[in-house]
Amino acid sequence: MNKKQFIPFFIKQFLPFIIVVIAFGLFTQCRMQHKDGLSEDMLPPTPNYSDTTQWYVTDRNGEADVFYIISTETGDYALDGKEYHYAHTYNDSVRQPLYSEMLGVDTLLSGRLNFYSPYYRQCSLQSFTNDSTAEARMPIPLDDVRSAFKYYMTNLNQGRPFIIAGFSQGAIILLQLLKEMDDSTYARMVAAYAIGTTITQKMMDECPKIKPALGAEDTGVTICYNSVRDAQCSDKRHERSAIAINPVNWRTDSVAAVFATEPTPLLPVAEQKKDKLSVSLDPTTNLLFVSGYTAEDYVLPLIGQVGNYHSREIWLYRQQLRENMARRTAAFRKR
Repeated sequence: MNKKQFIPFFIKQFLPFIIVVIAFGLFTQCRMQHKDGLSEDMLPPTPNYSDTTQWYVTDRNGEADVFYIISTETGDYALDGKEYHYAHTYNDSVRQPLYSEMLGVDTLLSGRLNFYSPYYRQCSLQSFTNDSTAEARMPIPLDDVRSAFKYYMTNLNQGRPFIIAGFSQGAIILLQLLKEMDDSTYARMVAAYAIGTTITQKMMDECPKIKPALGAEDTGVTICYNSVRDAQCSDKRHERSAIAINPVNWRTDSVAAVFATEPTPLLPVAEQKKDKLSVSLDPTTNLLFVSGYTAEDYVLPLIGQVGNYHSREIWLYRQQLRENMARRTAAFRKR
């Protein structure tokens, strides 16, 4: 498959929060009852991270790693009269969209860095249409990724510097891992990329390891941003993050950055006319205001709205993110 064919192939499955309609064999008959009165949930089997099938890994013999936590690629589905709200990491049908995001992000961002991404029992898209439902279900994916990160640090990292990155649901989990990270592990962290989420002042007060990135080369810091056309298009959950930076010019003020990029990942890049985008950080909301964007195929199902570019947070800035990961890694190794 050539590059022209590859990009639209994987991205069609890579967009976060796509609804996946899955029919497959019986789950393990393990159940849980949420304390807030949610209906009883059946759980897929717990991933065993000593099993190589529970990982996407690209070993480039690089000087540092990327540990990536994927976004939401699973939707609710019915089986034997029950609704399922978590990904089954051992079932090929469920794993395919998870794999597609892992492959896509690795291809777009890693460069010469090694890439590790665990399969985990992520919450479904529908979980995030209600804040209390999402809060009740998040302990399952958090426990999985916590176990995966522990296994990675003990068995796979081999003492190398690492970048930890997460998108959307993955970014929420990333922030909890930072909160729990011990000093020796943090000392090897190049940076954390918490993309498409909000970091509150309370989180920062409770976790000194969550430090705002102030430029393009500082290390041990957290990068966070959310892109919209204007403030009216924002998801209220993503407004006024205490940490925000412009991933094009790596500034934390309102100075705009201009760059050109293909507008959509759903068409071959060679067939697209590039958009000339202006991206500025709004000091009132700490949102990225993006003008000049022409795509119309970015709106998320169920929770998205026109003018909210959540689904394109990696695609739009892929070149800048890849270069910045390499730049911060170089700065870390020179310390």
